[in-house]
Amino acid sequence: MKQVSFLRAAALPSLIWLVIVAVLSWFVPVWVGLALVIAFLVWQLSNHYRELHHFALWLTHPTSKNVPSGHGVWTDIFAKLYAMRRMDEKHEAQLAEWLERFQNTMRHLPDGVVLMDKSSHLEWCNPVAEQHFEFSLARDRGHRMLNLVREPKLIEYIRAAQYDAPMKMSYLSRQLEVTLIEFEEESVILVSRDITETERVDAMRRDFIANASHELRTPLTVISGFLEYAQDPDAMANTPVEEQQRQMKLMHRQAEHMTILVSDMLMLSRLESEMRVEDVDIDMPRLLEQQLIAAQALSNGQHEFMADVVQVKLRGSHQEIDSVITNLLSNAVRYTPAGGVISLKWSVTQEGAVLSVSDTGVGIAPEHLPRLTERFYRVNKDQSRASKGTGLGLAIVKHVLIRHQAELKIHSNVGEGSTFIVQFPKERLLK
Repeated sequence: MKQVSFLRAAALPSLIWLVIVAVLSWFVPVWVGLALVIAFLVWQLSNHYRELHHFALWLTHPTSKNVPSGHGVWTDIFAKLYAMRRMDEKHEAQLAEWLERFQNTMRHLPDGVVLMDKSSHLEWCNPVAEQHFEFSLARDRGHRMLNLVREPKLIEYIRAAQYDAPMKMSYLSRQLEVTLIEFEEESVILVSRDITETERVDAMRRDFIANASHELRTPLTVISGFLEYAQDPDAMANTPVEEQQRQMKLMHRQAEHMTILVSDMLMLSRLESEMRVEDVDIDMPRLLEQQLIAAQALSNGQHEFMADVVQVKLRGSHQEIDSVITNLLSNAVRYTPAGGVISLKWSVTQEGAVLSVSDTGVGIAPEHLPRLTERFYRVNKDQSRASKGTGLGLAIVKHVLIRHQAELKIHSNVGEGSTFIVQFPKERLLK
């Protein structure tokens, strides 16, 4: 943009008009020439005043679209203003675009982000932070964070300004990990992460290790005790043969229990680590018949069995589906008193296929139902150990069904029995 020339745009036209007036003054009276000069100056001033008025009006809403056109020297001035305003608008648009992209990125982060000043006044936050702390940016902008979230532990953390030192807290039925980050001179960022599920999994892992250690320690203690006793020649010489045989059988049962427990733990580990399912065509009627015979052998004639099986095959892992049926039927036998009825049903619905195992056993209280598929969770620990259960059966069932896109439902009433229902998707059916 070329520079504005005052001599060319303003002074030169005025000098030309003054020369013209001076020439005319030779032919007219002096007072007439003076009047012409004054009229010319007033006209020039009025033009400048009009342009200044337009400029003042433009300043109230300075955009490139409403820059005045101007006359004389004002043409170059307004042209310069137009170019400068266009450049500013371009920069503002770029900043707005970057700001929108930044905020959009923050909105899609899995963590909560809160921007506030040093006095903890809320300036901006993303939707995740609104969910974590249950406030609204539109409603609560400008309010103090310490007043919006009345959690003593968080208030103390913010006041202490412990930057980059994560802190865990419980808030609104959530476990949160918050981190305070210093941002610029007068701002801070509070990052919140929902670790509820992580904490739950960690607790389950700790319980699993503790329970597994306990389950393994019990039979090892029995075996170790008998072996230590057997190393004493005098004690063995005074022990009847029948007692020695009883001890050997007890050690064998404990070793067998450990073998089953370790086998179940290894299977659970495999189910969690392997993503791919080795699908084969499973002859479900034949598999169910075999499992029913095994369950009758386990029952030893103490229960009545009923079966209703349709001739439909299933696509899946034969070994894993076999373990599901084994666990469901063996649980029904273990927890159903003698004389009870166990029913096995394999049917087809519009949603897919349904495998159900029902019994007339002791039943399960409602508060236990949500936790039945947890590792080593037992409704009645004494009864479970007496029935030789490992506490991992339903956990195995759960993971197998997840791998087969199936769902487990449990219906039970105390004293009336239980029904375990497995819903397989229709995509896995083979007729």
